[in-house]
Amino acid sequence: MTPRLREKYKSEIIKNLMAKLSLKNIHAVPRINKIVLNMGLGAEALEKKKLETCIKDIAAIAGQQPVVTKFKKSISNFKSRKGSNAGLKVTLRNDRMYEFIDRLVNIALPRIKDFKGLKDSSCDKYGNFSFGIKEHIIFPEINFDKVETIRGLDITIVTTSKKIEDTIYLLKEFNFPIIKDTTKKKKKYKKIIDKEEKKENN
Repeated sequence: MTPRLREKYKSEIIKNLMAKLSLKNIHAVPRINKIVLNMGLGAEALEKKKLETCIKDIAAIAGQQPVVTKFKKSISNFKSRKGSNAGLKVTLRNDRMYEFIDRLVNIALPRIKDFKGLKDSSCDKYGNFSFGIKEHIIFPEINFDKVETIRGLDITIVTTSKKIEDTIYLLKEFNFPIIKDTTKKKKKYKKIIDKEEKKENN
């Protein structure tokens, strides 16, 4: 069965984006290419039982088995050794990606205490939107009563967009709760936007 959001993208979102972005070619419409989940474990990645527990948790969240990432170099302050386990990573595409977005936007994010939205400055000029989740227990697949340690994870949404504004438009069509960043980081974000607009006008 085709995921609800995949159908929505084909039947509604493409048309909406073509109108909003003044696009005539359907192939120029930005789309979500993949979603990458990362869970850093540090020293705990070396403990077999804790690693297995984290693998089960992130597999339940993503609907797909993760791969164990390795440290690329040794860092004494973090007690990390080159080649040793660092954390877990999952890359979602196609149906699993759309199913994850549906759960993330409609169930998981609203569960965050005092959640106000995802800041637009989390977007870069390469079409990536990255943000962190402090507590993995916000996902409905995780049984809170069986969790020993609450962990965070990083989520990166990779799109085919070439402009920050286009990426924001795309994600908002999927109902991502994106808000304006009013902090100092916003200034840097605005400079990138201004630079893009200047390049486009020349």
